[in-house]
Amino acid sequence: MKLQHYLGGLENLGPVNLEKNVFVAEWEKRIFGIHTVMMAESRHLSGALPRYPVEQLGSSFQDTWTWASLRTGAEGMQPFEYFKYRYYEKWLMGITQFFIDAGYVSADEVAQMTATYRDAPQAPLPQQPNAALKQQIERYLNEGDSGLREVGQPPLFSLGQTVHVADPVAVDHTRLPGFLRNKKGVVTEIYPGAFEYFVSTGPDGIGPAQQVYCVQFDAADIWGADKSEPNTAIFADLFQAYLRAPN
Repeated sequence: MKLQHYLGGLENLGPVNLEKNVFVAEWEKRIFGIHTVMMAESRHLSGALPRYPVEQLGSSFQDTWTWASLRTGAEGMQPFEYFKYRYYEKWLMGITQFFIDAGYVSADEVAQMTATYRDAPQAPLPQQPNAALKQQIERYLNEGDSGLREVGQPPLFSLGQTVHVADPVAVDHTRLPGFLRNKKGVVTEIYPGAFEYFVSTGPDGIGPAQQVYCVQFDAADIWGADKSEPNTAIFADLFQAYLRAPN
């Protein structure tokens, strides 16, 4: 959605939270861990670079889960709900709803377990040791699930070239920061190889592997001189689909 992806520069959203800690509560670490495990056993890894032996894990998880899954769920929230909840609260809601929708657990079971641990927060959590999955999680954290691919054609843009950022239609999920739409910048780096995202964003433009560029913007061109510190530059890595040549 245009509104909820990268909110930089939008006014009247209330005070800015300057909390610098990655986790501010212990339960947030567990949510991050659950998300990581889901990615490490995701079905898409059998075709990723590098390849993983997904079928040999002995896991009951039989779906695909990537960063795109998590972000699509968050960006699909009703905007006022999105702004109301903390970062990992949105993760918790998205992951929980996924497991309910996929049939791994029912809403009643979630409610029952929530009540159980609310009454006895120190009660032990269910344990299902899986040595193969643990090994794959460690490998996944080191090697990831993507890699460079061959570029089929020369880069469309060159170093030092002025480019305009596109304004594609709003879709369920985008990798284009909202505050950069319709802005102009200068290409400062062309990354070698081609990159692909976890999912196709359809009319938004992300699909097959493509070139990625680092583009420099003048902060004053984005937010206005009266709302920017002098001589401030903003850098963004952008897929080629999001860039246009000047008219």
